[in-house]
Amino acid sequence: MIQYSWLIPTMPALAYVVIILFTRRSRILSGLISIFTMAICFAFSVGILLELLAKAPADRSIPLSWTWLEIPPWSANVGVLIDPLCVNMLLVVTLISLLVQIYSWGYMHDEERFSSYYSYLSLFTASMLLLVVSNNFLQIFVGWELVGLCSYLLIGFWFFKPEAADACKKAFVVNRVGDMGFLMGVVTIGMVFGTFDFKTVFDAVTLGIANGTYDTTHHYIAGIALLLFCGAVGKSAQFPLHVWLPDAMEGPTPVSALIHAATMVAAGVYMVARTYMLFSADPFAMTVVAYTGGFTAIFAASIAVAQNDIKRILAYSTLSQLGYMILALGVGGFTPGMFHLTTHACFKALLFLGAGSVIHGVHNQDIWKMGGLWSKMKITGTTFFIANLAIAGIFPLAGFWSKDEILSAVSESKIPGHEILYYAAVFTAFLTAFYMFRLFFVVFMGQPRDHHAYDHAHESPLTMTGPLMVLAVLSICVGWLNLPGVDSFSKFLHYGEYHEEVFHMGIAIASSIVALAGIGLAFVFYISKPELAGKTADTFKPIYLLLKNKYYVDEFYGWMVKNFLFGFATICTWFDDNIVDDGMVDGTGWITRKMGSLFTLTQTGYVQNYALVIFAGVAAIYLFVSF
Repeated sequence: MIQYSWLIPTMPALAYVVIILFTRRSRILSGLISIFTMAICFAFSVGILLELLAKAPADRSIPLSWTWLEIPPWSANVGVLIDPLCVNMLLVVTLISLLVQIYSWGYMHDEERFSSYYSYLSLFTASMLLLVVSNNFLQIFVGWELVGLCSYLLIGFWFFKPEAADACKKAFVVNRVGDMGFLMGVVTIGMVFGTFDFKTVFDAVTLGIANGTYDTTHHYIAGIALLLFCGAVGKSAQFPLHVWLPDAMEGPTPVSALIHAATMVAAGVYMVARTYMLFSADPFAMTVVAYTGGFTAIFAASIAVAQNDIKRILAYSTLSQLGYMILALGVGGFTPGMFHLTTHACFKALLFLGAGSVIHGVHNQDIWKMGGLWSKMKITGTTFFIANLAIAGIFPLAGFWSKDEILSAVSESKIPGHEILYYAAVFTAFLTAFYMFRLFFVVFMGQPRDHHAYDHAHESPLTMTGPLMVLAVLSICVGWLNLPGVDSFSKFLHYGEYHEEVFHMGIAIASSIVALAGIGLAFVFYISKPELAGKTADTFKPIYLLLKNKYYVDEFYGWMVKNFLFGFATICTWFDDNIVDDGMVDGTGWITRKMGSLFTLTQTGYVQNYALVIFAGVAAIYLFVSF
């Protein structure tokens, strides 16, 4: 099956074409084509996993390449690279996408553009799968940009809403900033190494460091790595390019689940993992990555504490968890970073789809217009509770194991100031438990705050609750893939080499106590003594407003654009109007007209004038020759 792995991104791309060209008028057929195609892709991915496990560990990296354009001595190839990292992402992307598409059947059943929605989902998943299987930098960049295009289409799916139209434009523009750095990194790789092939580049870097060709003290490799990291900062919404992701909530909720769990934002983390050889070759690059992730984790978690929109709380939670993953990769925790990406995909997809089920039931996103929904939505409430336990890191759910590995990796790191990063990560764990159970208690527990919404609340259909139950099971047990002493995930990711992940009982106990403290504080504030929340907000009103308004980063960017970017645009407009148009263009025309008028004086029509000119010319030539 590995020989035909190129079919995995091809099949959903063909589904997109078929839906757009042939089945657009049939809602049912379009949805079934998209879902069936994704089910085949998931089954294909499982088959590739089994085939890879049957091989010797040393043979688990299989590149396949085909030449599509050749201009000697230069050639361009397309291909796939099947290895444990790729297969892990294939399983995550195809499974989450399959569950999201099944869920969408119930969530989007009244949507007029139902077929278009499923065609976009197919193209979105195809783009991510192309990115995952790529064996070279040029091809991964194509998938990278296609993912950005599809996110624009899906975030702005309800384009008739001004908020959705603005959100998709914001996501597209902000990502262009990061993608410019990524493109510069790819071009630099081509210029320096003469190839875009992953293996060739990584082998050259390894050999170059060994023989002293690349001097890491001059940050030669760091320059390339950090240019690539610019793309990850944009796609995975790290500070300061994080501002697009919360606004992306204007798209349909299943799209939010797909973006946050398995596709767009996971692309940045995957790219850093895929090109980890470049990052790990330079300590400075690793330090930048670690501090970017650590700061984003605590920054976003603090904002989530004061948000009231159910999807925005989850959006800032994603930002924080992505910061965890980037932090892990930055401190050398390759396995913990990818393991947390895998576990996070399960419980974050469950959280977003659970939020979608709540919105479907009450037709509102403000958590303060909910309350007491547990009695009306037992399945949604139970699965949402499981996801909360998982993301809070409560034993023995999935998040406990991956979070502990990240904290252990940070504590053992050798990068400067890793102690600060460790305590920031621990405090982030406390904030995560607090704001997630704040969300749960306000939405599902207590008394209804909006009786009209409560009276009309109802459990979602099986097409929606079915994926919730599957994800709930995964949120409980997927963390068991890397139990201490077993380390199945770690061994697989490291090609079967014995790579024991050390389990720090002290860190695990401390992080569990911190998480339980966050849950307990949320219980006191929102169940036991709910008046304390309002009093605390009033007491620390400046801090509360700072968090509620997201540190005013969006306002700062707006001010910068208005006063600097627009100001620069005004200068450019003046230069274009006065120098280019009035000066260069109009000036050229004026000179041409004047020269034409001058030369018309030589065309009199009188023979005697022409004869005089000829005689004068001959005389001038004679005098010139004579002297």
